[in-house]
Amino acid sequence: MGIEPETNDEPAASDEAAGGMSGASRLLGGSVHAAVANEVGLRIVRGDYPPGTILPNEAKWSETFNVSRSAVREAIKILMAKSLLSSRPKVGSRVEPRERWNLLDRDVLAWYAAAPNREKFLKTVQELRYIVEPEAAALAATRRSAPQMAAIGQACRDMGNAETIVVRTQADTRFHMAILRASGNELLIPLGVLIESALEHLFIYVTREVQDLQHAFHLHQNIERQIRLKRPDAARMAVRRLLENTDEVIAGVRG
Repeated sequence: MGIEPETNDEPAASDEAAGGMSGASRLLGGSVHAAVANEVGLRIVRGDYPPGTILPNEAKWSETFNVSRSAVREAIKILMAKSLLSSRPKVGSRVEPRERWNLLDRDVLAWYAAAPNREKFLKTVQELRYIVEPEAAALAATRRSAPQMAAIGQACRDMGNAETIVVRTQADTRFHMAILRASGNELLIPLGVLIESALEHLFIYVTREVQDLQHAFHLHQNIERQIRLKRPDAARMAVRRLLENTDEVIAGVRG
């Protein structure tokens, strides 16, 4: 069963920094201040406002986005909570150094993934996966319960039966999250929740670029099989083969 291509593959082009919110921001299900925070956060992460920059004041943002000052104020608080901004009286809001940003925040990850330097984002996600996922699979092969194994198997089957990229990506993410849960390491569970957003962005990108989806599916099937058969070394190697395949896809796009 083939995967139907999605339209609008790339993020919508951003509005000029001088004003206006992007369509993505306006279409957020949340409040006005959340939409403002999304737009300003995206501009910070993609480099429109480098670290150390003093942002426009509330009055200017209010005029730029055609929203109330209170909405701007709440948006700034959101970005401060994500460590993108600091604020001082009579100075204003300053963009924090990049190393202080909460890159495991779902919104920050989404902005990071939408930024022009996508290659850096993909490389960072892949490095994290190499550190975590092979050993998590090995642990899952020795510790997984029957219900956990069922969740891994179901996610794998859902990948194979998916008719759209979105459905396949969701199943792919569930597959990897189920393995982290089955590892039996309590510290990996919250980590898995935090990196889930990063994996979703990576899988959407990679799935759209993969020419042989069936090959990728077979690599996932092999991981499921080795965990089901309780073969930790084989499970570890199966995950590494999948990650190497993803590396090849990314390199192919880059080339």
